[in-house]
Amino acid sequence: MNSVIAFIIIFGALVFFHELGHFVFAKRAGILCREFAIGMGPKVLAFKRNETQYTLRLLPIGGYVRMAGEDAELLELKPGFRAGLILDQDEKVQKVILNNKDRYPDLRVVEVAEADVEKDLYIKGYEEGEEILQTFKLSETTVFVEDGVETQVAPYNRQFNSKKLHQRFLTIFAGPAMNFVLAFIVLTILGMAAGIPADRAVLGDVVPGDPAAEAGLEKGDEVVSISGEEISTWNELTSIVSRSPGEEITLDVRRGEESLSFNVVPEERTIEQGEETTSQGIIGVYNPLIESPNIFQSIKYGAEQTYAYTVLIFDLLGQLITGQFSIDALAGPVGIYKSTEEVAALGIYQLMQWGAILSINLGIMNLLPLPALDGGRLLFFGFEALRGKPIDRQKEGMVHFVGFALLMLLMIVVTWNDIQRYFL
Repeated sequence: MNSVIAFIIIFGALVFFHELGHFVFAKRAGILCREFAIGMGPKVLAFKRNETQYTLRLLPIGGYVRMAGEDAELLELKPGFRAGLILDQDEKVQKVILNNKDRYPDLRVVEVAEADVEKDLYIKGYEEGEEILQTFKLSETTVFVEDGVETQVAPYNRQFNSKKLHQRFLTIFAGPAMNFVLAFIVLTILGMAAGIPADRAVLGDVVPGDPAAEAGLEKGDEVVSISGEEISTWNELTSIVSRSPGEEITLDVRRGEESLSFNVVPEERTIEQGEETTSQGIIGVYNPLIESPNIFQSIKYGAEQTYAYTVLIFDLLGQLITGQFSIDALAGPVGIYKSTEEVAALGIYQLMQWGAILSINLGIMNLLPLPALDGGRLLFFGFEALRGKPIDRQKEGMVHFVGFALLMLLMIVVTWNDIQRYFL
């Protein structure tokens, strides 16, 4: 149960911050956001505030912000249609009732002669029993009601495609960007709470039963040289140990006022990098921590770790593209859940770090210039900037549709691999 809760919290945070980026910049640009959704599929929970409906959906496979104008607007009134109008005190149309008009008293039923619900916002028509053509003005908050469901009109100036190129670019880019921001915040908090690794050749925790502990090394020992080679940093210590698997090395340490020497044989561990395997030595020690670091040290640590994980993920992505990394090693929702389960057992700090890594990974994946992803949409904005005009929307929509279908196929393959790996 704890694993399920951990997965839901991490997934929810990643998707929430991603969609929050889209949402905030869309609102800043004046775009009407019809829905802010976490999850996909049937609604589990929904409420409406102002002009946006906030929903929690059943399937934990993503989320979205539904912005007016991204898809074709379905609100229209054709000539001859009979619509019921509810007017406000300023004689502007507050609601347009499309069916079940008998449920609403005091309606003004109009036979539509002409209507514009995107630009000039009006309805022209004849009231029952009248022969005089009347014009009824709509406001930007007028809602259409069909089968009890209310849909707010979306004037063209509030639609996504009406906005300037830089506004649309920022609205889409803000989603992945917020995943990097989330990772930075989590890693900064982690540094403040758990401490920051120090680059000193001083032993932190020593793992019981591993070579260092068996040789007699203790937490707090300061390593001054290894096999006659003087060192002063943690990176120097790990570099020598790493390249000495199975070979006896001598660590000269300072313990308080004492100078001691210990012979240690680093244990050999095999590391898989794509299709290649390499061996490295480990002795079972952790580097020391700066406990209770100040805010500036924590911010620096958060930024450095965010950058380091970003570079690492890009490196793995490069290996995947060049064939050094097999697609069978990719993990889908099932694999991520199993990994989260394993990390959750290690403690809250490790879980926070894992969440930050997943957030960076989500940000990078969404920035890839692939159809149906944020990066694919940004690529089309780039073409628009070069051409001076947008790509035909139908053609762009078809590209994204094909891309989405291929991504779903990849998701099915990866999920099947996860099921075989963990359950079959």
